[in-house]
Amino acid sequence: MNKFWIVPLILLVVVSAMGAFMPSPLITAPTTAVDTGNVAWMLVACALVLLMTPGLAFFYGGMVSTKNIISTMLQSFICMGVIALLWITVGFSLAFGDSIGGIIGDPRTFFMFQNVGLEPGKEVGAGLPLIIFAMFQLMFAIITPALITGSFAERIRFSGYLLLISLFSLLIYCPLAHMAWHPKGLLFVWGVLDFAGGTVVHISAGLAALVGAFFLKKRKAHGGSHNPANIPFVILGTGLLWFGWFGFNAGSALGANGQAVLAFGTTNTAAAAAALAWVFIDAVRGRRISAMNACIGAVVGLVAITPAAGYVSIPASIFIGAIAAAASNLAVYWKSKTALDDTLDVFPCHGIGGIVGMICTAIFANVNFGAADAAPLTGVVGGNWDLLVAHLKALGLVVAFVVGGSFMIYGFVNLIIPMRVKEEQEELGLDVSQHGEKLASV
Repeated sequence: MNKFWIVPLILLVVVSAMGAFMPSPLITAPTTAVDTGNVAWMLVACALVLLMTPGLAFFYGGMVSTKNIISTMLQSFICMGVIALLWITVGFSLAFGDSIGGIIGDPRTFFMFQNVGLEPGKEVGAGLPLIIFAMFQLMFAIITPALITGSFAERIRFSGYLLLISLFSLLIYCPLAHMAWHPKGLLFVWGVLDFAGGTVVHISAGLAALVGAFFLKKRKAHGGSHNPANIPFVILGTGLLWFGWFGFNAGSALGANGQAVLAFGTTNTAAAAAALAWVFIDAVRGRRISAMNACIGAVVGLVAITPAAGYVSIPASIFIGAIAAAASNLAVYWKSKTALDDTLDVFPCHGIGGIVGMICTAIFANVNFGAADAAPLTGVVGGNWDLLVAHLKALGLVVAFVVGGSFMIYGFVNLIIPMRVKEEQEELGLDVSQHGEKLASV
């Protein structure tokens, strides 16, 4: 009997009991008019973003060795269970509750989804029930820790991983979401623009992945030949991610409106430009154009456009996608010359791609879909250097916060549960050693 699992089982029972027996007001028809068109679009956007996590599972699963494909895919899939319950219990409050110093939300504000109903909240404006906003934000919270898994694929203990993503979600993701998106959040007050999570999702995941790669050290087989398990899985995963990203970015307009349309267009364009830029760079360097690298390039473009999607023009998104692909491609090449074992290049793709996107947002922002009397939104191209300064200052803060916080989280988890599997378990493969399952052909 593995006694460790008694703890999460007890926690699940406690949360279940709280949900069943704590007093909760009935969800009644809203007294404020609801915009049914916006609600319909946001329901679709929620589903699209949730689909990205299984898409990520295919994307990552296809890249690892055959003996680790199931474990790698499960690490993404399980986030849909773990993070969903954390979000409902206290995560949404920490991210969007009443601000405490602009750093984090009051955990009591929406504890166990209290006060989260059909009435619009101050977080979302008129016409959109708070509950749909909370569920939309949940989908972002789910995929962020799943992104990290690619850095330590093929060598992490599953029980340690579950504790890791729980602590990352509560202690890193939720404070960043509050700082960037809450009206009183520190980065929001500084004027930092993060339309759909370039900083909150991708930079944070990329930096935490970098720390994870350092902390768990390299695989025994690192540096040797490696054949991806299933490249068609990578292509399928990319397609699902690209498709779901329309909900990720266009949904962040929080309505069926012009900004959603703009974000839809910039998202597709940046992905297209990045996919082509990546494979053309490979060709110039004498490499064959590969399906997997085309997919990686597309995802980098999607990452880079995320913070800018609703603020920049479609032509600008071509540059953002292409320059991000070039920067990430260079970072992957540099990493390959080091001993760093970021298995699936999470930091070069999501970390560097997110940083490029954050800086480009400050350079090219030129659209304001706010109030009719709002001042024009301009970036460096429009003469607003203050926005770039704010973004660079925010980048420094985020790097320090995520790297420092991640090191502490990895260290704490490792004290409780050794995170690295034993050498013989790694050799056997995590599918069998962690889950007792394997592909029929293996």
